[in-house]
Amino acid sequence: MKKIRTPFFMVNPKSYLYGERLLKLAKAADEFAKDKDFDVFFTAPFVDLRMIAENTSNLIVTAQHMDSLKAGRGMGYIVPEALAEAGVKAVFLNHAEHSLKVCELVKVMQRAKENGIYTVVCADSVKEAQAIAMLKPDILLCEPTELIGTGNVSDKSYIEATNNAIRSIDPEILIMQAAGISTGKDVYATIVSGADGTGCTSGIVCAKDPEGMVREMLDAIVQAVKDKAEK
Repeated sequence: MKKIRTPFFMVNPKSYLYGERLLKLAKAADEFAKDKDFDVFFTAPFVDLRMIAENTSNLIVTAQHMDSLKAGRGMGYIVPEALAEAGVKAVFLNHAEHSLKVCELVKVMQRAKENGIYTVVCADSVKEAQAIAMLKPDILLCEPTELIGTGNVSDKSYIEATNNAIRSIDPEILIMQAAGISTGKDVYATIVSGADGTGCTSGIVCAKDPEGMVREMLDAIVQAVKDKAEK
């Protein structure tokens, strides 16, 4: 698997958008990502994943969940091989809105590895982040549940504490901080504070111009990288 280029960005519409409206946003994000030297992930509902993958070329198409089941019996489950065949390159796991027991998380992460799918695993506290770091996800998303969708970002002390805790266990894990991100300024501050990547849901889908907000957030990463290099 190719190394993820940092500081990455995650466009995460959850289930707010679907079908043609989602495709419009994905095509815009794909165009904005074309000249960037960092990776842009784009999540989509399961039924739209193949459509997004087939109509973009610069995005890491990302599933919102998957199961450890192999092809066969299993009504209503999401088989990793089916996602990979549809063009999926990454998967969210253990989000606060779709949490997993540790035993299942271990199985699903292994299945993702078997299928060349990056794992983006969520943790809602420093202690949970430390525990999940032992499982060696590709990306560890540190997001206090109480801040999701509030517009309130994690403070600098929380970002530093989780970064230090995770890197003391495995410095190769990429750390994503994304709680409450709603503007380009939030993106800039998060990257400058030391995150390997960030992302956004409501700040994009609820904006008057969602496509313009994606552009603003990606430009904020460019500026943050530039300013960090000059310090």
